[in-house]
Amino acid sequence: MVKNYKCPGCGASMVFEEGTDHMVCPYCGTKVSMEQISREETTGKETGPKGTDGDETSGEETGPKGTDGDETSGENLGAEAEAETMGGHVRTFHCPNCGAEMMTDENTAATFCSFCGSPTLIEERLSGILKPKYLIPFQIDREKAKEMFRAWTKKGIFTPRSFSSASALDKVTGMYVPYWLYDYEADVDLDAAATRVRSTRKGDTEYTYTDHYKIHRNLSAAYEKVPEDASTQMPDDVMERLEPFDYDQIKDFEMPYLTGFLAEKYNDDQEKMKNRAEERIRGFAVKETLDTIQGYTTVTVVRQDVSLKQKRQDYAMLPVWIMNYRYRNKQYMLMINGQTGKMIGKLPLDYGRIGIGYVLLSAVIFLLLTLLGLFM
Repeated sequence: MVKNYKCPGCGASMVFEEGTDHMVCPYCGTKVSMEQISREETTGKETGPKGTDGDETSGEETGPKGTDGDETSGENLGAEAEAETMGGHVRTFHCPNCGAEMMTDENTAATFCSFCGSPTLIEERLSGILKPKYLIPFQIDREKAKEMFRAWTKKGIFTPRSFSSASALDKVTGMYVPYWLYDYEADVDLDAAATRVRSTRKGDTEYTYTDHYKIHRNLSAAYEKVPEDASTQMPDDVMERLEPFDYDQIKDFEMPYLTGFLAEKYNDDQEKMKNRAEERIRGFAVKETLDTIQGYTTVTVVRQDVSLKQKRQDYAMLPVWIMNYRYRNKQYMLMINGQTGKMIGKLPLDYGRIGIGYVLLSAVIFLLLTLLGLFM
């Protein structure tokens, strides 16, 4: 089943408004608090247009016979055939707003109807074991994200002008990225060899003394909500650079927060992510232990033993603004942490502008040297 949330005033699809705790209708401006939506969902009464029974609009999934969807009708055969040619990882649904067929990959959890543009949530990918425990809502809205991308791209002297064009900025996409959050306890037992160098002078002679020390440290630490992105589409090293997220704003998951954004369910290998998390936590713990060793000229780790105990693992969705741009057959991805505003990515270079800049710089240098009489 797919769903969206209807405005109680005009019946249009509502979306979550960034930086607030309510949904808003982009047409008539009606606002409905998350608390009210949650209360109505709990009591079985959904937000709907006035004069109706208030039921939430839902869409029926289209699937081949023998699946949890209805038997494929004649009009859906084309879509199902296309899904087969795409490797069988595409499923079709009916838009709850206009009834058009929507095709999504197997990981999509929140999307838009390509015909009417209505935001749509795919319930089965947000329930049961696929239901996140936590979510951090977007705090930065789309227009602010576009301004941040524009200002960022203009900082690059040789960045292609098309990179900050209106058409490029319109491709900015808000996405809730799936993450696993890990809680661990760590115990570090570490031996190190350290030296302290000191010098004295007698007359014209300088004496250097090197003192050697054996150091032992034992440290216990707890780490909470260490994030690992659970999407195979997102590069792990890039997502780490988007951190940290502010967990003071984390909330229990509710589907309305996803409305108006893209989202996908977790699809990365959980054992691989757990190993990545443990590797990072070991690094954190060893660094904290070494930070307690101060006042030496050199410190060399001789032995280290790090034991980890996992306390919990929670599924969460965290906000990211993404700008994908293709330039000279190369794909560039810029990202903004949708909560904190931290930006990462690499800007392309316009070699034509670099060439012009080189020519202009050479001309200026030649002119200055001529004025100084060096070429007379």
